[in-house]
This record gives sequence, C-alpha cells and structure tokens, in this order.
Amino acid sequence: MHLLNEVTASAPAKIILFGEHFVVYGEPAVVLAIDKRAYASVKMRSDSKIYINSADLEISGYFEKNGFIAERGGQNAELKLKPIKVAVQKVLERVRKSVGVNVEIRSSIPVAAGLGSSAAVVAAVAKASSHLLNMELSKENIFNITFESERLVHGTPSGIDPTITTYGGVLLFRKGKVFTRIDVKKDIPLIIGNTEAERSTGGLVSIVRQMQEKYPSIINPIIKAGGKIVFNAVNALENYDFTKLGELMNINHALLCAIGVSTAPLEKLVYAAREAGAYGAKLTGAGGGGCMIALSPPKRTKQVYEAIEKAGGKAFAVKKSDEGVKIED
Repeated sequence: MHLLNEVTASAPAKIILFGEHFVVYGEPAVVLAIDKRAYASVKMRSDSKIYINSADLEISGYFEKNGFIAERGGQNAELKLKPIKVAVQKVLERVRKSVGVNVEIRSSIPVAAGLGSSAAVVAAVAKASSHLLNMELSKENIFNITFESERLVHGTPSGIDPTITTYGGVLLFRKGKVFTRIDVKKDIPLIIGNTEAERSTGGLVSIVRQMQEKYPSIINPIIKAGGKIVFNAVNALENYDFTKLGELMNINHALLCAIGVSTAPLEKLVYAAREAGAYGAKLTGAGGGGCMIALSPPKRTKQVYEAIEKAGGKAFAVKKSDEGVKIED
C-alpha cells in the first residue's frame, strides 16, 4: 500500500438563511456554504499517537492509549480537540489500521459564531485522513463521521452543519430527511456582522425547548410560521427576488426574537444594516451572540458594511461556495 506523506483538505463554513431553531422541530431550513474555509493537513507518524495542533485556537496536544497530554491550551484543549480525534479514529477503524497521525488545523472561520466552524474542521480532517491512508470515502461517509463527531460538541445536532460543509451549495434541509439542492446560479450579496460574543448552540436550543414546553399554543404556531417562510424564500431565491428575500429575512428575525434568542448587540447590527439600505437583515445560527447577516443591494454594500462596523460588529462580505469538502492540490 502506497501512503502519501501529507494531505491537505478543506471544507466550507455556512450560514443559515432561514429556519434556524425551527429546524429542530422538523421544519425546513435554507442553508448555504460560504467562501470561508477550514483547512486540515494530515501526515503519518512513526508511533500510534494522534497529535492535533490548532494554530488559530492556540491549542495542541497528543491523544494516546492512556489518555491526553496537553501541549497548549490547558484543560480545555482535550474537550476542544476530542471531536477531531474521534474523526481520525473513525477513519482508522474503516481502514483497519492502527497508526499515528499529525493533524494541523488552520481556519478563516470565526469560532462559536454560528458559522459551522467545528463541522468544517471535522469534515476536512476526515477527508484528509482517509486520503492519506489511500481510502476514498464517499460524501455520505464523510457526513456520517462529521455528524458523529458533532454529537460530542452539540449533544443532538440537527445535522445541518455536517450536511452543508460536506456537500456545499445552497440546500433545503429537513432534519432526518434527504436534503434538496436549490439551484442558485447568481451570487447572493451577503454581509456578515459578527458580535464576537461566543455562545453555546446546545444552551440556546434548550432555552427554546423550555419556552415551547411552557407556552406550546403560542410557540408552536411561531415554529410553523418559520417553516412557511422557508417555502416562500425558496421561491424568491429561484427567481432572484432580493426584495422579497429581504422582507422574509426581516419576518424570520422577528420570529427568532419572539422565541428569545436575539440579543441587544445583534439587534444593533440588524437595525444598523437595515437603516443603511439592506434589503433585509437577521441573526443567523443559534443567536445569543454570534453573527447576523444582511442582504445588500450591490450599490449599498459599502454603506451596509460600514454601518455594521459602526454599530460594533466585525463585518465581512461573503459569497456562496458551490464546493463542499475537498482535497487541496
């Protein structure tokens, strides 16, 4: 068996355009891959240790039979690196090999911001590891490995992050169902505003669950309305009707406010973007911090970008990425 010396793979970040939180209750969501990527470089070791280094997070350490030895990052290092180790182990199980690897992670995706950073890293690691060991995993296999690793991080994830980072493009996603590709040829002019407040997806999902259990007759119709927005949004996307898309984003954001996942910093960024001429703006992901997105007319992009920055957010423009996880040449 001919083994390669080093392999690098990458996988994209994502934004949820419509349907976050409601997707947990079986409603559809529209999600798209964006041109921010996580990169994983993997090479063989002469022993059986799994060494992982994340330059951006400034954490590293070794997993071996007897446990974990932190190199940088202290007690949190093991917790943060464990999903990556699990991905490598699952690949090793499939190739039936007991070998060691070095994994180097670098990423342009903000962490804990609702952009699918952890899933992108794991998908890239699974792809690179399998390629290194001369085993070409199918996209479905990569998805399954990423999903299993994500469960360590989020408990019961919907599967939206592993799906979009594996397959790329623009997808109509429903929990437990086969996704549908939405054919979007043109670019969608989006600006992301990051509050840079980290938050836990799991914690926010449970806040919504408590609200739904306490006020089912109020919250259930809101969840259903979230689903109806998605079907309208697919139609607007396919017709490149950005005015309608923006209006639907604003309605979706109001529903997310109603279930308690927006914050004062997010609201500032959302309203700043709208006032600067965006078609629409909303939080994206779990809320509670993290990011918002604004759909901007091309001639207003600069104003929307500056308004988000002035309101205290870190702004950056993104394009959709049609490519999911891939090997880098």
